[in-house]
Amino acid sequence: MSPYIVQLLFFLAGLVSILAASLDWDWFFNSQNARFFVHRFGRKRARLFYGILGFMLIIMSLLLIMSTIKMDK
Repeated sequence: MSPYIVQLLFFLAGLVSILAASLDWDWFFNSQNARFFVHRFGRKRARLFYGILGFMLIIMSLLLIMSTIKMDK
């Protein structure tokens, strides 16, 4: 199993989250998990939350990749 699979999953989740927030995907914000934030904070703030979350997931994936590369040396 590739050591980068977890990093790839974090990156893809972050990318989907950013795309959903910026493109205002209905299917994403109507899902059960996102609906909680939409009802609680409104659609605009939920989009902001998921955009920031996506950015953080991508940063985390890049940090994990760099640490894995350092460990391989």
